[in-house]
Amino acid sequence: MVNVQLLTRAANPDDRMQIANLMYFEPHVHRHLDWRAPLDWLGAPEYWVLEKSGIVTAALACPPDPEGVAWLRLFAHSTSLPLLDAWDHLWQMAKTALRGRSLTVAAITVSDWLGALLTDSGFAGRQQIVVLEQNSFLFQERPIPPEIQIRNLTEADLPAVTAVDFAGFDPLWRNSLETLRAGLLQAGFATVAEIEGEIVGYQISTRNSFGAHLARLAVAPRLQRCSLGYYLVQCLLNQVRLAGLHRLTVNTQNDNQASLALYQKMGFVLTGECYTVYTYQL
Repeated sequence: MVNVQLLTRAANPDDRMQIANLMYFEPHVHRHLDWRAPLDWLGAPEYWVLEKSGIVTAALACPPDPEGVAWLRLFAHSTSLPLLDAWDHLWQMAKTALRGRSLTVAAITVSDWLGALLTDSGFAGRQQIVVLEQNSFLFQERPIPPEIQIRNLTEADLPAVTAVDFAGFDPLWRNSLETLRAGLLQAGFATVAEIEGEIVGYQISTRNSFGAHLARLAVAPRLQRCSLGYYLVQCLLNQVRLAGLHRLTVNTQNDNQASLALYQKMGFVLTGECYTVYTYQL
């Protein structure tokens, strides 16, 4: 009997094609829902592959971004290797490499098989991500006070927008400057709210053939109950309608009551889709 050698090692840019084949042709693939694709992270030290007889048969990536939070951005494996073997080899490698760092490893699951793997590996279910949609565009439009200016978001705004994002969210949900830059490049609609020249809120939304998706909405904490979020979404809904699109979707946490109340007040309804967030503390 031939002893097949399994090698776990750091991924490198030369692995791009083999990892892409795993992502697009294998049945067990997890990709983080993000503005930055898994292959964009190649070269990060927190990216590993598993080789079988010199062929890449599995890959796992969880680079921290921002520092302190490492989302599971990719896990994929070939059916030539059992799922549990692929996961155990790579997850043990990840834990060994990350040992000694204060990190939360997190994942949003869209499939049962990954949820089972994470649970068996000591991850804990934290909350649910729920999906809402607005396809009637009926809501109570409010006059925007003259001291609030809403305009298009530009590249030069990104440092200020990042500061609003960090202030407005818990560490798990913050976006780095580089991630927001990627979001702006992919945006169909992106606006900021200003008061006396200071950026105090923003939204970034993508568009597709089915409509638009509100990917990010943030307001400075001191102004979170002053209708700024309402005004930003109101302007977005009007932009989406004028663009000839007929549906706007958004995701939020099931325990974020303020967010849910805002969207439901504006005519969004729950679709029934939900995804579990798992975390593991290193």
